[in-house]
Amino acid sequence: MTAAGHQLAIYNFGIHVDASDSAAARGFVLREPMNFAAAERAPGFIARSGYKGVPGPRSWGPLVFPRFLTEHGAAEGVSSLSLWRDIESLMAFTYTGVHADALKHARNWNVVQEWPPMVLFWVPAGRRPDWEEGAKRLEMLFDHGSGPQCFTFKEPYDPDGRPVEIDRALMKQLAAENLTAQGELLDAVLKLPV
Repeated sequence: MTAAGHQLAIYNFGIHVDASDSAAARGFVLREPMNFAAAERAPGFIARSGYKGVPGPRSWGPLVFPRFLTEHGAAEGVSSLSLWRDIESLMAFTYTGVHADALKHARNWNVVQEWPPMVLFWVPAGRRPDWEEGAKRLEMLFDHGSGPQCFTFKEPYDPDGRPVEIDRALMKQLAAENLTAQGELLDAVLKLPV
């Protein structure tokens, strides 16, 4: 579902079972750059926020985590923030190829979450959401459930606040394009330790 004048933002957040430089999180750390590279090749990808002090794209504001970080007693979290053309493009990337491999192994790296792993929300085309907005939308989703301001793949909304059906045929077509574009990245990822 393409939305003229809008782009789909996704913010996700998790907490590793151990420090990012630990053996327990190594599989995630090794895959992260390949996930970013796969996203950049995906049809419908627009942009992603970087992290202050880390080579790559500019950070979209100071890094802010949702309250779940402190509630869990953790010192650090992992999150990403990106923009996509539509829900189908984002779903095709999420559940295909390099990122699908990361999802398959996420239970090895991340604590069991009581909160949603991600939140989707529409922004006007050309506007970059910041980390604080992503964290607040995730909290809103946890507190109030899916709605026009914060939603999931299971209960999507269009930019006008109406529930929407996902175009599954388009998603499958985009997933096939992703697999072709990610070829050597996926081959490399499948050889990485978990």
